[in-house]
Amino acid sequence: MKLKNASDRRTKLRFAINCELRYKLLENEKIIAKGQGETIDMSSGGVAFRTDVALSAGNYIELSISWPALLDDSCPMRLVVYGKVVRRSDELAACTVEKWEFRTGSRQTTPVIPMHTDNRLIRWVEYRKEVMMKSAVTAAASALA
Repeated sequence: MKLKNASDRRTKLRFAINCELRYKLLENEKIIAKGQGETIDMSSGGVAFRTDVALSAGNYIELSISWPALLDDSCPMRLVVYGKVVRRSDELAACTVEKWEFRTGSRQTTPVIPMHTDNRLIRWVEYRKEVMMKSAVTAAASALA
């Protein structure tokens, strides 16, 4: 759905959802920052959020957002978003939503859930680079033909 406000750069309708989140920021295939924050609004194309520190625009990011609904009325869920930081200010940031998935959380809720140290974010960035490389090769081959 396109917005009618010409001054707004967003192409998707945003919904005001305030949820706790954790993030991992990646640069050169290394996690350079971890932290927490709170969502401001989100859509299928992006998430705006507050953080404890200013984030670098252009870096890949993983957001783990505490979802307000329970699975089967008993199991907490998290929305995990993979994207790229597109805008930032002192404590506000916005990122794209390039991939997302829901994960179940612990049945015992705790104020702060420890962050996983898996390599999903790094694997996703490597996949994105391969896709971009294949697209560039295809475009170059088409240009030569």
